[in-house]
Amino acid sequence: MNQKTQYIQRLSILLTFFICIFIAPANAQEIISLKGQVMNDKGQGINQAQVTWQQDKEGVETDSLGFFEIQVPTEKKLKITITALGYEPEYKNVRIENDKKSLFLKVQMRELSFMLDNVEVVGTKRNQIGQISFNPENAGIRPDPTGGIEGIIKILVGSKNEMSSQYSVRGGNFDENLVYINDFEVYRPFLVRSGQQEGLSVINPDLTAKVDFSVGGFQARLGDKMSSALEIKYKRPREFAGSFMASLLGFQGHLENHSKNDKFYYMIGVRSKTNQVLLQAQPTKGQYIPAFLDVQGVAGYQFSPEWNLEAIINYSRNKFTFYPESSTEFFGFLNQAYVLNSKYEGSEYDQFESGFSGLSLSYSPNENSQYKLLLSGYTTKEKETYDLSQTYLLSAVETDLGKNVGEILYSLGSGTVMNHARNYLDANVINIGFKGINTLGRHSLQWGANLQTVQVHDELKEWEYRDSAGYSQPHHPSVAAMYYTYDFKNDINYNRFSAYIQDNILFDGDNVSTLNVGARLNYSFLNKEILISPRLQYSIVPNFNDKKNIIFRVATGLYQQPPFYREMRNFTGPLNTALKAQKSWQAIVGMDWNFIAWGERPFKLTAELFYKNMWDLTPYEIDNVRIRYYPDRSAVGYAYGGEVRLFGDLVKNAESWISLGYLKTENKFLKADGSYTAYIPRPTDQRVNFGMYFSDYLPRNKNFKVFLNMLYSTGLPFSMPGKAFEPGFQIRVPDYKRVDIGFATLLLDGKRGYRPAYSLFSYLDDVWLSLEVFNLLGNLNTISYDWIQPLDSDASFLVPNRLTSRLINLKLAIRF
Repeated sequence: MNQKTQYIQRLSILLTFFICIFIAPANAQEIISLKGQVMNDKGQGINQAQVTWQQDKEGVETDSLGFFEIQVPTEKKLKITITALGYEPEYKNVRIENDKKSLFLKVQMRELSFMLDNVEVVGTKRNQIGQISFNPENAGIRPDPTGGIEGIIKILVGSKNEMSSQYSVRGGNFDENLVYINDFEVYRPFLVRSGQQEGLSVINPDLTAKVDFSVGGFQARLGDKMSSALEIKYKRPREFAGSFMASLLGFQGHLENHSKNDKFYYMIGVRSKTNQVLLQAQPTKGQYIPAFLDVQGVAGYQFSPEWNLEAIINYSRNKFTFYPESSTEFFGFLNQAYVLNSKYEGSEYDQFESGFSGLSLSYSPNENSQYKLLLSGYTTKEKETYDLSQTYLLSAVETDLGKNVGEILYSLGSGTVMNHARNYLDANVINIGFKGINTLGRHSLQWGANLQTVQVHDELKEWEYRDSAGYSQPHHPSVAAMYYTYDFKNDINYNRFSAYIQDNILFDGDNVSTLNVGARLNYSFLNKEILISPRLQYSIVPNFNDKKNIIFRVATGLYQQPPFYREMRNFTGPLNTALKAQKSWQAIVGMDWNFIAWGERPFKLTAELFYKNMWDLTPYEIDNVRIRYYPDRSAVGYAYGGEVRLFGDLVKNAESWISLGYLKTENKFLKADGSYTAYIPRPTDQRVNFGMYFSDYLPRNKNFKVFLNMLYSTGLPFSMPGKAFEPGFQIRVPDYKRVDIGFATLLLDGKRGYRPAYSLFSYLDDVWLSLEVFNLLGNLNTISYDWIQPLDSDASFLVPNRLTSRLINLKLAIRF
């Protein structure tokens, strides 16, 4: 045997030895049966769900009761994937010890909530007219300065302020929108006057499972306000999960889990926002110190299949400190331009601290009945304090392109404006309510009642002094008069009772249709006003529609909004506790059309026309996000318009939507002699609104995506000081135009990519890195005006208050 042959034999023996070492442990792994059941949210088994693990590409299907059995090795961490038609995929990491003979895995799947599935094909899904439902899952990676759920809503209904989460719907103001979280009504601070003070929305998108937004004509169960109803359903955790997001504008994160016996579950979410970078993009330069914090928690316990107890808590603290330094604002026209240079002294400090807690007890004796007892409390402590002095110089500037454009030509006036405020407000709102649902054949009866207690302590101390070229305004020859001064205290404590009943009836036959008829009762112990509000909605799938993909809807009803507190208080301080509820009769017609186009892509087209006749209106003005009511005046008005929206995949597997709306709303005011003034546009008369959300990805790399938000709204009316009720003294704020774009790359995809089960990254669902450009086109949008009136000039100058300029944001989002 030569040396080469001996070498080969020794090498073979050595290789065999190492192969035996590595194969032996593998052969020692036992193959056992992993059994389980796949169920829906109601605990019913899901048939033909696909169950696979990494090395078994074919997998198995569940039986008619949702049970399955697969063969897996022990002593190894496995990633189990469960998919089913109409449900969101589920992913489970399991490890089976060698000493175990079997393991039972229970999986609960969530129905897909994509908006195109919200269709009354056979009448089983009883949706409302004007209702928009969408999946909040990707809210965190869309480019929006405020973020969250409201950022999506504002694309659909319009926006005039990217720094605020407030929205206006069909001619209503911010106080006309209902917001519910898990059936609890939630509130926003009272004293906030600008978007930069507002901070975080009360809705945490990380905890949100479902969003239903009604833009009008909603059912009796949804309350007594006149414009919209937003229903938020928080998740019910089925496994350990969480998320984390950090950007230049703040961070947020959440954790969720449940017990092994599925009876106890909890979620907690923390958000912190410090939009200092965003505020630095405003025209007024200075030191901005915003600090916004929000902590929310949800916990529940399922005592039995019939009884469930759930609690929700929320603590929010918004602090805003501002030391203004200077501002330079150009305004005017190409042939006549001006500049206002200002220097500031002083500071502003605001704090809005609020807490909310709710407790609900649900009882479901059978699948046709459900009863729910709700107890909630809201408290807020707010203070707004500032001492600011503005010294300004108003000048005309050069506009001739052949000369030094922007050069100061001459001075038009100078002056000083001093502002002082010590405003404090404490409020408590307590609600106790009961709701019931009973399904009897084709009828679904819903009913409920609620008792509310409101307590408010309000202190208003505010003044402004204006000096122009050595003279105070308003000018007085012998004294230095204040421009305005408010000094008032209010204490109010009142109760309100409300109740509702409605029936949803399903009609079978050639034309599948549903009828919802109901009414609300409201009684205020403060002004003794009794309100009864009947409402009706009807939808039909006509028999000429073979695919059952077209639905026609009509709705009508009375919507009456009792005054809360803001409506009763004049912005100067006095209360009108006898103020009547604002009232509107509404009529809506619309249609939904679901269709397939462009290579089997699903689309949904909705169109609606609406009309509102309104009376007993409380007039108001809007300055930024502050609403200034005149409860000593009364008005009547109307609003009409229409909206067309298209939802679908403009790019395959990339959701997008487009919304186009028209609105006209006017009112006229009651005079002392009983007659009315002429009609003038209401402060929310935005006429044309266009919004678009578009998403796309690289053709060869779907992990790199682009998100685009586009908003266009015609200008809102703005009244001269003291001329809010006089026709002919209104101007229009310039049109609002804004484009935000975001570039996102998927750094890690736990649902698609295969990684070793022992890898740290196997615990992550996905990791996104985003680069966002806010106000891509750099439009200088105007939110309001300041009026400058030099004594040495007969003219009044409107100086615009601008919103943010272009800004870049970097964001990292992780889900696990």
